[in-house]
Amino acid sequence: MISMQPYQNPTYFLYLTVALLPIMIGLLRGKRYRLYETVISLAFLVLTFGGNVWIQGVSLIGYIIYEVALIFGYFHYRQKKNASWVFYLLVFLAIVPLAIVKLEPVFQLGKISLFSFLGISYLTFKAVQMIMEIRDGAIKEVNLMLTLQFLLFFPTISSGPIDRYRRFIKDYTQVPDQDKYLTMLGKAVHYIFLGFLYKFALAYFFGTVMLPKIQMIALAHHGLSWWVVAYMYCYSMDLFFDFAGYSLFAVGTSYIMGIETPVNFNKPFISKNIKEFWNRWHMTLSLWFRDYIYMRLVFLMMKKRWVKSRVAMANIGYITLFLIMGIWHGLTWYYIVYGIFHACAIIINDMWLRFKKKHRQAIPHNKFTEMFAIFLTFNLVCFSFLIFSGFFDKLYFMH
Repeated sequence: MISMQPYQNPTYFLYLTVALLPIMIGLLRGKRYRLYETVISLAFLVLTFGGNVWIQGVSLIGYIIYEVALIFGYFHYRQKKNASWVFYLLVFLAIVPLAIVKLEPVFQLGKISLFSFLGISYLTFKAVQMIMEIRDGAIKEVNLMLTLQFLLFFPTISSGPIDRYRRFIKDYTQVPDQDKYLTMLGKAVHYIFLGFLYKFALAYFFGTVMLPKIQMIALAHHGLSWWVVAYMYCYSMDLFFDFAGYSLFAVGTSYIMGIETPVNFNKPFISKNIKEFWNRWHMTLSLWFRDYIYMRLVFLMMKKRWVKSRVAMANIGYITLFLIMGIWHGLTWYYIVYGIFHACAIIINDMWLRFKKKHRQAIPHNKFTEMFAIFLTFNLVCFSFLIFSGFFDKLYFMH
Protein backbone atom coordinates (compact mmCIF):
# COMPACT_ATOMS: atom_id res chain seq x y z
CA MET A 1 0.00 0.00 0.00
CA ILE A 2 1.35 3.43 -0.93
CA SER A 3 1.21 6.53 1.25
CA MET A 4 1.34 10.16 0.16
CA GLN A 5 1.58 13.44 1.97
CA PRO A 6 -1.18 15.83 0.88
CA TYR A 7 -0.47 18.06 -2.13
CA GLN A 8 3.12 16.87 -2.58
CA ASN A 9 3.14 15.24 -6.03
CA PRO A 10 1.17 15.01 -9.32
CA THR A 11 -0.24 11.56 -8.48
CA TYR A 12 -1.97 12.94 -5.39
CA PHE A 13 -3.58 15.69 -7.48
CA LEU A 14 -4.70 13.11 -10.04
CA TYR A 15 -6.43 11.06 -7.34
CA LEU A 16 -7.89 14.25 -5.88
CA THR A 17 -9.34 15.37 -9.23
CA VAL A 18 -11.01 12.01 -9.88
CA ALA A 19 -12.40 11.89 -6.32
CA LEU A 20 -13.77 15.43 -6.38
CA LEU A 21 -15.61 15.22 -9.71
CA PRO A 22 -18.74 13.43 -8.36
CA ILE A 23 -18.85 15.86 -5.40
CA MET A 24 -18.66 18.80 -7.77
CA ILE A 25 -21.38 17.40 -10.06
CA GLY A 26 -23.62 16.71 -7.08
CA LEU A 27 -23.25 20.22 -5.65
CA LEU A 28 -23.94 21.74 -9.07
CA ARG A 29 -27.20 19.75 -9.02
CA GLY A 30 -27.99 20.98 -5.51
CA LYS A 31 -27.13 17.71 -3.74
CA ARG A 32 -24.48 16.74 -1.23
CA TYR A 33 -23.54 13.05 -1.38
CA ARG A 34 -22.54 12.68 2.26
CA LEU A 35 -21.93 8.94 2.10
CA TYR A 36 -19.65 9.37 -0.90
CA GLU A 37 -17.83 12.25 0.80
CA THR A 38 -17.30 10.07 3.87
CA VAL A 39 -15.91 7.21 1.76
CA ILE A 40 -13.58 9.59 -0.11
CA SER A 41 -12.42 11.16 3.14
CA LEU A 42 -11.59 7.72 4.55
CA ALA A 43 -9.77 6.81 1.32
CA PHE A 44 -7.57 9.92 1.48
CA LEU A 45 -6.92 9.39 5.18
CA VAL A 46 -5.73 5.86 4.35
CA LEU A 47 -3.62 7.30 1.52
CA THR A 48 -2.04 9.78 3.94
CA PHE A 49 -1.68 7.56 7.02
CA GLY A 50 -1.33 4.10 5.49
CA GLY A 51 1.47 2.24 3.75
CA ASN A 52 4.90 2.66 5.31
CA VAL A 53 3.54 5.20 7.82
CA TRP A 54 0.77 2.88 9.07
CA ILE A 55 1.89 3.47 12.66
CA GLN A 56 0.70 7.06 12.21
CA GLY A 57 -2.68 5.72 11.15
CA VAL A 58 -2.92 3.62 14.31
CA SER A 59 -1.93 6.67 16.39
CA LEU A 60 -4.56 8.78 14.60
CA ILE A 61 -7.33 6.25 15.34
CA GLY A 62 -6.39 6.05 19.02
CA TYR A 63 -6.10 9.83 19.23
CA ILE A 64 -9.53 10.43 17.66
CA ILE A 65 -11.23 7.95 20.01
CA TYR A 66 -9.56 9.66 22.97
CA GLU A 67 -10.42 13.25 21.93
CA VAL A 68 -14.00 12.44 20.91
CA ALA A 69 -14.54 10.74 24.28
CA LEU A 70 -13.30 13.91 26.02
CA ILE A 71 -15.53 16.16 23.90
CA PHE A 72 -18.70 14.10 24.41
CA GLY A 73 -17.93 13.41 28.04
CA TYR A 74 -17.56 17.12 28.74
CA PHE A 75 -20.63 17.99 26.67
CA HIS A 76 -22.84 15.67 28.75
CA TYR A 77 -21.27 16.95 31.98
CA ARG A 78 -21.81 20.58 30.90
CA GLN A 79 -25.57 20.04 30.53
CA LYS A 80 -25.90 19.85 34.32
CA LYS A 81 -22.74 21.31 35.87
CA ASN A 82 -20.04 23.88 35.11
CA ALA A 83 -17.19 23.50 37.58
CA SER A 84 -14.08 25.37 36.42
CA TRP A 85 -11.69 22.66 37.59
CA VAL A 86 -13.43 20.09 35.38
CA PHE A 87 -13.12 22.41 32.38
CA TYR A 88 -9.41 23.04 33.00
CA LEU A 89 -8.83 19.30 33.52
CA LEU A 90 -10.54 18.46 30.21
CA VAL A 91 -8.51 21.08 28.32
CA PHE A 92 -5.34 19.73 29.94
CA LEU A 93 -6.24 16.15 29.00
CA ALA A 94 -7.02 17.23 25.40
CA ILE A 95 -3.55 18.78 25.14
CA VAL A 96 -1.67 15.85 26.75
CA PRO A 97 -1.14 13.82 23.50
CA LEU A 98 0.32 16.87 21.72
CA ALA A 99 2.48 17.67 24.76
CA ILE A 100 3.84 14.11 24.75
CA VAL A 101 4.69 14.38 21.06
CA LYS A 102 6.46 17.71 21.60
CA LEU A 103 8.35 16.59 24.73
CA GLU A 104 9.27 13.02 23.77
CA PRO A 105 11.95 13.92 21.16
CA VAL A 106 13.76 15.97 23.82
CA PHE A 107 14.06 12.98 26.14
CA GLN A 108 14.89 10.61 23.30
CA LEU A 109 17.75 12.81 22.06
CA GLY A 110 15.95 14.06 18.96
CA LYS A 111 14.30 10.84 17.77
CA ILE A 112 10.86 11.19 16.23
CA SER A 113 8.05 10.15 18.57
CA LEU A 114 6.35 6.86 17.72
CA PHE A 115 3.12 8.39 19.00
CA SER A 116 3.04 11.31 16.58
CA PHE A 117 1.17 11.63 13.33
CA LEU A 118 0.92 14.28 10.65
CA GLY A 119 -1.44 17.06 11.75
CA ILE A 120 -1.76 16.26 15.46
CA SER A 121 -1.34 19.96 16.35
CA TYR A 122 -4.22 21.09 14.16
CA LEU A 123 -6.52 18.33 15.38
CA THR A 124 -5.69 19.29 18.95
CA PHE A 125 -6.55 22.93 18.25
CA LYS A 126 -9.93 21.80 16.90
CA ALA A 127 -10.65 19.53 19.87
CA VAL A 128 -9.66 22.16 22.45
CA GLN A 129 -11.74 24.74 20.59
CA MET A 130 -14.82 22.50 20.83
CA ILE A 131 -14.33 21.94 24.58
CA MET A 132 -13.93 25.68 25.17
CA GLU A 133 -17.00 26.57 23.12
CA ILE A 134 -19.04 23.89 24.90
CA ARG A 135 -18.02 25.58 28.17
CA ASP A 136 -19.11 28.97 26.78
CA GLY A 137 -22.45 27.58 25.63
CA ALA A 138 -21.66 28.48 22.01
CA ILE A 139 -21.87 24.81 20.98
CA LYS A 140 -25.29 23.68 22.12
CA GLU A 141 -25.29 20.19 20.61
CA VAL A 142 -22.74 17.75 19.27
CA ASN A 143 -23.23 14.97 16.77
CA LEU A 144 -20.77 12.09 16.46
CA MET A 145 -20.67 11.97 12.65
CA LEU A 146 -20.47 15.75 12.30
CA THR A 147 -17.70 15.91 14.92
CA LEU A 148 -15.72 13.26 13.04
CA GLN A 149 -16.27 15.09 9.74
CA PHE A 150 -15.00 18.28 11.35
CA LEU A 151 -11.94 16.76 13.00
CA LEU A 152 -10.99 14.51 10.06
CA PHE A 153 -11.78 16.86 7.17
CA PHE A 154 -9.05 15.57 4.87
CA PRO A 155 -8.20 18.71 2.81
CA THR A 156 -6.96 20.50 5.96
CA ILE A 157 -5.97 17.66 8.27
CA SER A 158 -2.19 17.87 7.97
CA SER A 159 -1.46 21.60 8.33
CA GLY A 160 -4.70 23.55 8.47
CA PRO A 161 -6.16 26.10 7.94
CA ILE A 162 -7.87 25.75 11.32
CA ASP A 163 -11.63 25.97 10.89
CA ARG A 164 -14.23 26.54 13.60
CA TYR A 165 -16.77 23.83 14.44
CA ARG A 166 -19.91 25.94 14.09
CA ARG A 167 -18.76 27.55 10.86
CA PHE A 168 -17.77 24.20 9.33
CA ILE A 169 -21.01 22.46 10.34
CA LYS A 170 -23.07 25.30 8.89
CA ASP A 171 -21.41 24.76 5.51
CA TYR A 172 -21.44 20.98 5.70
CA THR A 173 -25.12 20.67 6.57
CA GLN A 174 -26.20 23.02 3.77
CA VAL A 175 -25.83 22.98 0.01
CA PRO A 176 -24.84 26.28 -1.63
CA ASP A 177 -27.14 27.46 -4.41
CA GLN A 178 -25.82 27.07 -7.92
CA ASP A 179 -24.70 30.69 -8.38
CA LYS A 180 -22.81 30.70 -5.09
CA TYR A 181 -21.22 27.34 -5.85
CA LEU A 182 -20.08 28.51 -9.28
CA THR A 183 -18.44 31.49 -7.58
CA MET A 184 -16.80 29.09 -5.12
CA LEU A 185 -15.53 26.96 -8.00
CA GLY A 186 -14.02 30.04 -9.63
CA LYS A 187 -12.22 30.89 -6.40
CA ALA A 188 -11.12 27.26 -6.02
CA VAL A 189 -9.51 27.22 -9.46
CA HIS A 190 -7.77 30.53 -8.69
CA TYR A 191 -6.49 29.28 -5.33
CA ILE A 192 -5.25 25.97 -6.72
CA PHE A 193 -3.41 27.49 -9.68
CA LEU A 194 -1.90 30.15 -7.42
CA GLY A 195 -0.90 27.32 -5.07
CA PHE A 196 0.95 25.60 -7.93
CA LEU A 197 2.82 28.84 -8.65
CA TYR A 198 3.70 29.33 -4.99
CA LYS A 199 4.66 25.79 -4.00
CA PHE A 200 6.03 24.18 -7.15
CA ALA A 201 7.67 27.21 -8.77
CA LEU A 202 8.57 29.91 -6.24
CA ALA A 203 9.07 27.70 -3.16
CA TYR A 204 11.04 25.25 -5.30
CA PHE A 205 13.26 28.06 -6.58
CA PHE A 206 13.92 29.63 -3.19
CA GLY A 207 13.96 26.44 -1.10
CA THR A 208 15.45 23.77 -3.37
CA VAL A 209 17.56 25.67 -5.89
CA MET A 210 18.86 28.68 -3.97
CA LEU A 211 18.69 28.00 -0.23
CA PRO A 212 21.16 25.06 0.04
CA LYS A 213 23.80 26.95 -1.97
CA ILE A 214 23.40 30.15 0.04
CA GLN A 215 23.46 28.21 3.31
CA MET A 216 26.67 26.43 2.37
CA ILE A 217 28.43 29.69 1.52
CA ALA A 218 27.08 31.46 4.62
CA LEU A 219 28.26 28.65 6.91
CA ALA A 220 31.66 28.62 5.21
CA HIS A 221 32.20 32.23 6.38
CA HIS A 222 31.98 31.03 10.03
CA GLY A 223 30.20 34.14 11.26
CA LEU A 224 28.04 37.07 10.26
CA SER A 225 28.28 38.08 6.61
CA TRP A 226 26.10 39.37 3.81
CA TRP A 227 25.45 35.73 2.94
CA VAL A 228 23.58 35.39 6.23
CA VAL A 229 21.37 38.26 5.08
CA ALA A 230 20.85 36.50 1.75
CA TYR A 231 19.94 33.31 3.62
CA MET A 232 17.47 35.29 5.75
CA TYR A 233 15.56 36.62 2.75
CA CYS A 234 15.73 33.35 0.80
CA TYR A 235 14.49 31.29 3.76
CA SER A 236 11.66 33.77 4.42
CA MET A 237 10.48 33.52 0.82
CA ASP A 238 10.68 29.73 0.87
CA LEU A 239 8.76 29.55 4.15
CA PHE A 240 6.00 31.80 2.88
CA PHE A 241 5.54 30.36 -0.60
CA ASP A 242 5.72 26.74 0.58
CA PHE A 243 3.20 27.13 3.40
CA ALA A 244 0.96 29.60 1.55
CA GLY A 245 0.95 27.27 -1.46
CA TYR A 246 -0.13 24.31 0.67
CA SER A 247 -2.83 26.44 2.32
CA LEU A 248 -4.17 27.52 -1.06
CA PHE A 249 -4.47 23.87 -2.13
CA ALA A 250 -6.36 23.06 1.08
CA VAL A 251 -8.72 26.02 0.72
CA GLY A 252 -9.29 25.37 -2.99
CA THR A 253 -10.10 21.71 -2.35
CA SER A 254 -12.46 22.70 0.46
CA TYR A 255 -14.30 25.14 -1.81
CA ILE A 256 -14.80 22.40 -4.41
CA MET A 257 -16.39 20.35 -1.62
CA GLY A 258 -18.72 23.25 -0.77
CA ILE A 259 -16.86 24.20 2.42
CA GLU A 260 -15.62 27.80 2.68
CA THR A 261 -12.53 27.07 4.76
CA PRO A 262 -10.96 30.39 5.87
CA VAL A 263 -7.88 31.54 3.96
CA ASN A 264 -4.59 31.52 5.85
CA PHE A 265 -2.56 34.34 4.28
CA ASN A 266 -3.47 37.84 3.15
CA LYS A 267 -0.40 39.59 1.67
CA PRO A 268 1.52 39.53 4.97
CA PHE A 269 4.61 41.23 3.60
CA ILE A 270 2.80 44.53 3.03
CA SER A 271 1.99 44.87 6.74
CA LYS A 272 2.74 48.28 8.26
CA ASN A 273 3.46 46.93 11.75
CA ILE A 274 4.01 43.61 13.50
CA LYS A 275 0.47 43.39 14.85
CA GLU A 276 -0.94 43.83 11.34
CA PHE A 277 1.48 41.14 10.18
CA TRP A 278 -0.05 38.63 12.59
CA ASN A 279 -3.50 39.59 11.28
CA ARG A 280 -2.29 38.60 7.80
CA TRP A 281 0.11 35.67 8.46
CA HIS A 282 -1.21 32.16 9.18
CA MET A 283 -4.43 33.90 10.12
CA THR A 284 -6.41 30.90 11.36
CA LEU A 285 -3.61 29.98 13.77
CA SER A 286 -3.16 33.61 14.88
CA LEU A 287 -6.89 33.98 15.53
CA TRP A 288 -7.00 30.65 17.38
CA PHE A 289 -4.20 31.70 19.72
CA ARG A 290 -5.77 35.13 20.15
CA ASP A 291 -9.29 33.86 20.91
CA TYR A 292 -8.49 30.78 22.99
CA ILE A 293 -5.32 31.80 24.82
CA TYR A 294 -4.71 35.57 24.81
CA MET A 295 -8.30 36.81 25.27
CA ARG A 296 -9.12 34.18 27.89
CA LEU A 297 -5.94 34.90 29.84
CA VAL A 298 -6.59 38.65 29.81
CA PHE A 299 -10.22 38.08 30.85
CA LEU A 300 -9.07 35.81 33.70
CA MET A 301 -6.60 38.46 34.91
CA MET A 302 -9.36 41.08 34.84
CA LYS A 303 -11.84 38.80 36.62
CA LYS A 304 -9.40 37.78 39.35
CA ARG A 305 -7.90 41.29 39.50
CA TRP A 306 -4.40 39.89 39.39
CA VAL A 307 -3.15 42.94 37.49
CA LYS A 308 -4.66 46.42 37.58
CA SER A 309 -2.95 47.99 34.57
CA ARG A 310 -4.53 47.16 31.22
CA VAL A 311 -1.18 47.72 29.51
CA ALA A 312 0.51 45.26 31.89
CA MET A 313 -2.28 42.72 31.29
CA ALA A 314 -1.85 43.02 27.54
CA ASN A 315 1.94 42.64 27.80
CA ILE A 316 1.67 39.56 30.04
CA GLY A 317 -0.81 38.16 27.54
CA TYR A 318 1.58 38.78 24.61
CA ILE A 319 4.54 37.17 26.37
CA THR A 320 2.48 34.15 27.42
CA LEU A 321 0.90 33.80 23.99
CA PHE A 322 4.09 33.92 21.95
CA LEU A 323 6.07 31.86 24.43
CA ILE A 324 3.45 29.11 24.05
CA MET A 325 3.53 29.55 20.28
CA GLY A 326 7.32 29.22 20.28
CA ILE A 327 7.26 26.12 22.50
CA TRP A 328 4.52 24.64 20.29
CA HIS A 329 6.93 24.74 17.34
CA GLY A 330 9.47 22.79 19.38
CA LEU A 331 11.52 22.78 22.58
CA THR A 332 14.63 24.32 21.09
CA TRP A 333 16.16 27.63 22.07
CA TYR A 334 15.60 29.27 18.68
CA TYR A 335 11.84 28.56 18.64
CA ILE A 336 11.51 29.96 22.15
CA VAL A 337 13.60 33.03 21.26
CA TYR A 338 11.46 33.44 18.13
CA GLY A 339 8.34 33.58 20.30
CA ILE A 340 9.85 36.03 22.80
CA PHE A 341 11.13 38.18 19.92
CA HIS A 342 7.62 38.59 18.52
CA ALA A 343 6.15 39.28 21.96
CA CYS A 344 8.71 42.05 22.52
CA ALA A 345 8.08 43.41 19.01
CA ILE A 346 4.32 43.68 19.64
CA ILE A 347 4.87 45.27 23.07
CA ILE A 348 7.19 47.88 21.51
CA ASN A 349 4.71 48.37 18.66
CA ASP A 350 1.91 49.07 21.15
CA MET A 351 4.15 51.54 22.98
CA TRP A 352 4.80 53.34 19.70
CA LEU A 353 1.10 53.41 18.80
CA ARG A 354 0.23 54.92 22.19
CA PHE A 355 2.98 57.52 21.77
CA LYS A 356 1.85 58.24 18.22
CA LYS A 357 -1.74 58.75 19.39
CA LYS A 358 -0.64 61.35 21.94
CA HIS A 359 1.61 63.18 19.47
CA ARG A 360 -0.40 62.67 16.30
CA GLN A 361 0.07 66.19 14.93
CA ALA A 362 3.84 66.15 15.46
CA ILE A 363 4.41 62.83 13.68
CA PRO A 364 4.15 62.89 9.87
CA HIS A 365 1.98 60.37 8.09
CA ASN A 366 2.34 60.03 4.32
CA LYS A 367 3.22 57.53 1.61
CA PHE A 368 6.90 57.68 2.50
CA THR A 369 6.27 56.86 6.18
CA GLU A 370 3.92 54.04 5.14
CA MET A 371 6.55 52.59 2.80
CA PHE A 372 9.16 52.88 5.54
CA ALA A 373 6.81 51.11 7.98
CA ILE A 374 6.32 48.26 5.46
CA PHE A 375 10.08 48.04 4.86
CA LEU A 376 10.83 47.99 8.59
CA THR A 377 8.15 45.39 9.36
CA PHE A 378 9.24 43.16 6.47
CA ASN A 379 12.86 43.12 7.63
CA LEU A 380 11.86 42.61 11.25
CA VAL A 381 9.76 39.61 10.24
CA CYS A 382 12.50 38.18 8.02
CA PHE A 383 15.00 38.46 10.88
CA SER A 384 12.56 36.59 13.14
CA PHE A 385 12.34 33.86 10.48
CA LEU A 386 16.14 33.68 10.46
CA ILE A 387 15.97 32.96 14.20
CA PHE A 388 13.13 30.46 13.59
CA SER A 389 15.13 28.62 10.90
CA GLY A 390 17.76 27.47 13.40
CA PHE A 391 20.50 28.86 11.19
CA PHE A 392 22.26 30.54 14.13
CA ASP A 393 22.36 27.15 15.84
CA LYS A 394 24.22 25.71 12.84
CA LEU A 395 26.44 28.77 12.52
CA TYR A 396 27.63 29.02 16.12
CA PHE A 397 26.89 25.79 18.00
CA MET A 398 27.19 22.84 15.62
CA HIS A 399 30.77 23.02 14.38
